Amino acid sequence: MFALIDGNNFYVSCERVFRPSLEGIPVVVLSNNDGCAIARSNEAKALGIKMGQPWHEIRHFEESAGLVALSANFALYGDMSDRMMSLAAGLGPTQEIYSIDESFIGLDGVRGDLKARALAVRSRILRWVGIPCCVGIGPTKTLAKMANHIAKMAERKSGCYPIEHAQVCDLCTLARSQVEELLAATDVGELWGIGPRIGKQLRAGGIATALQLARLDPATVRSRFSVVVERTVRELQGVACIGLEDASQPRQQIACTRSFGAPVMTYEPLAEAVSEFASRAAEKLRLQSSHAADVLVFVRTSPFRQDPQYSRSIIVPLRRPCSDTAAIVAAALLGLRAIFQPGYQLAKAGVMLMGLQPASREQLELAFDKPYAGRSKARLMQTLDAVNDRWGRGAIKVGSAKIGQVPRGWSMKQQRRTPAYTTDWAQLPIARA
Repeated sequence: MFALIDGNNFYVSCERVFRPSLEGIPVVVLSNNDGCAIARSNEAKALGIKMGQPWHEIRHFEESAGLVALSANFALYGDMSDRMMSLAAGLGPTQEIYSIDESFIGLDGVRGDLKARALAVRSRILRWVGIPCCVGIGPTKTLAKMANHIAKMAERKSGCYPIEHAQVCDLCTLARSQVEELLAATDVGELWGIGPRIGKQLRAGGIATALQLARLDPATVRSRFSVVVERTVRELQGVACIGLEDASQPRQQIACTRSFGAPVMTYEPLAEAVSEFASRAAEKLRLQSSHAADVLVFVRTSPFRQDPQYSRSIIVPLRRPCSDTAAIVAAALLGLRAIFQPGYQLAKAGVMLMGLQPASREQLELAFDKPYAGRSKARLMQTLDAVNDRWGRGAIKVGSAKIGQVPRGWSMKQQRRTPAYTTDWAQLPIARA
């Protein structure tokens, strides 16, 4: 059996922990550069605000409905996620952190009333961290995910599902007829593993609910759609096809891209940005103990502006696969010099590391005339990461990133960001008598 614990409107809930005055009013969290809504409170959803809707289309709600819009504060959200997941782990013996606000828990061998246990863990997370969450329990991960959706909808919209399924929905304790009623009330597009394109095809074929999908023959589904949809059908039928992942798989590519807060037209600030993006990508590379063989760098203008358009990218191979920040930044800047053209209002740039391989895979050095310095470079990078982890990201940078140059014209717009309440001593809230 599996449980899925999911924080409700997670980014908004994190903000409300430190600003209780936001309770009961519509709130949205905006994406990088304050471009669009990436999280919405229930009150904002009731206004008809859609996920990903551009800010300029909804900002009128500030005046008409008291909407509060905040810039994304990912340092806060990441720290609150760590706290929530440490408590969620108490529900069962195994855990897979699926995303920043979702965690699968393996319940095999757990005795007693699972729903009561889930309610207790939910209450602990709410009391100790301040994040409201819902829990879904099912014999497969797909059914646990669906049960979590039912718990959320029953709590937010009692007309969708019976209220007894609010907060925690345990499909394992229900009769088959009750489970089929819930499957019949669940739109096929709400299922894990069914995307918009497959969902549209299923509806065109008369499959509109989860129950209708669950009654299909898996082999027929595989021949008509894909093995992924077949697996979803089997999971809906109670056959566990997806187990818990003890550790996340290393990524095959690592990218760091950003839209600029203001157009960039000259090389120097662009080089600062690319240096910082390459440094961040190298840090991510070391976190998963990998080396990169190639560095891709790109720049482009905004397709939404009535300006001359320009978009170029280039791949620069590294002399040997590595995770050395200096080598990766140097390759990125080499590529940038090759593709940069003055006179364009560049809106975005990025660096992508490709050809990833385990760091343990050694490659012989062909330049016999000088000793291989890879091990000393590895120790240097460990020291770099340790210092930045201790004193904050950016405490040590490569020179081309221009340490201390603030404000930077290319930096993202984050005019509505709240303080880093839990990760910066200078911004720690102070309670006064």
